[in-house]
Amino acid sequence: MSAVCMKSGESSSKTGVLLSAYFRSIETALTLFTASSFGGKRLVHAKRVLCAITSGLALLFLATAQPTLSHADEKKAFVPAKPTEKTQTQKTVEERGGVNPCNTKEPSPGIYQGWNRGPSIGQMVMPGRGGVTKDGKFDVVFHFHGHDPMRREWVQVADGAVLVGITLGIGSGVYEQTFADPKVFKELVASVEAEVAKVRGIKSAKVRKVGLSAWSAGYGAVKSILRSDYGKDLADSVILLDGLHASYNPDGTLDELSLGPFMAYAKRAKAGKRFMYVSHSSIIPPDYASTTETVNFLIHELGGRPKAQKPRKGDPMGLELNSKFDVGNFHARGFDGNDKMDHCAHIGLMRDVVKSFLKKRWNGPKGQALKKVEPGKKNAEPTKSAAIAPAASSVSSKKKKTAAKAKTKKK
Repeated sequence: MSAVCMKSGESSSKTGVLLSAYFRSIETALTLFTASSFGGKRLVHAKRVLCAITSGLALLFLATAQPTLSHADEKKAFVPAKPTEKTQTQKTVEERGGVNPCNTKEPSPGIYQGWNRGPSIGQMVMPGRGGVTKDGKFDVVFHFHGHDPMRREWVQVADGAVLVGITLGIGSGVYEQTFADPKVFKELVASVEAEVAKVRGIKSAKVRKVGLSAWSAGYGAVKSILRSDYGKDLADSVILLDGLHASYNPDGTLDELSLGPFMAYAKRAKAGKRFMYVSHSSIIPPDYASTTETVNFLIHELGGRPKAQKPRKGDPMGLELNSKFDVGNFHARGFDGNDKMDHCAHIGLMRDVVKSFLKKRWNGPKGQALKKVEPGKKNAEPTKSAAIAPAASSVSSKKKKTAAKAKTKKK
């Protein structure tokens, strides 16, 4: 009977060993019982019946015992920890090299034009010329919260991609609600495509690479967009600059469900299928989880731990690095600082993200500034890209010169 009964409970695990002992003890008892109560064929039949009953009891034992037996092998639960006292620092404007991160100076626009109000929500900046492939494709980053400070960083380093800036108000709720319906983001993308086609004077334009960027409360929009199939499939890159928060459960643990869309995307980035960059300050909010806790949660779920770091000279606006974590295409950076200027300074990290990651990953079509004109002449916005067609004014002027020469010869 042992060989027959054990077929349903064989296992190479510790549970299998326990079940084997369980079967042997039950078998011994049943053999003694049946031998004294039955004889011949009735004995064999009784054994088979009792074997079936024993197997059922064994499976019940396995189902109830397995969680306890495997508990030691399970991944340890994440325990949120607030930023340490050592990270609670503040700096003056002077200590930041004369830079106020919350009120940065207007830089040279580089190759970019001013704000264009073409998008269905917010505004966009694009290069004076170029930035579009021959078949009408372009790269774009949709940034949520603090559109003007982000533009001032973007134009210093970007080389052709479009920036769409959207600021809706205070708190993540307004961002999450605005983009809760997937149609809203679809319409936004379509409106940007239509505007790029209009400005470049081409029949149609389509996004090639798409990034979602957010600072502070803007993460609410990214969360909603990543919840939809359209959004999570379209977004190649996600950038969260000191902007990933969550509530606490009554027992003090994080509301992990609200972080689900970000966790799913982080795993795709780890696998090399997407790109994700997250940063956190050391600010401790009054009644919800800090960005330190939420970023460390993502790292924990990816199977890692943040590594302690020393401050770097190259970090912007007085930020001081204290930790980092990299796996696949997922990158996390932690910084000291617990005041408003430390929070604002994270927008300055966008320059490094674009330069060190996006440019290399996207390798997109390059843009150029508008051509300089002689003093006294108008510098009108071209309706067609120089790479697609020559400006209409240059064609007409050539025709006029040719006609003037012809009249001179006749005279």
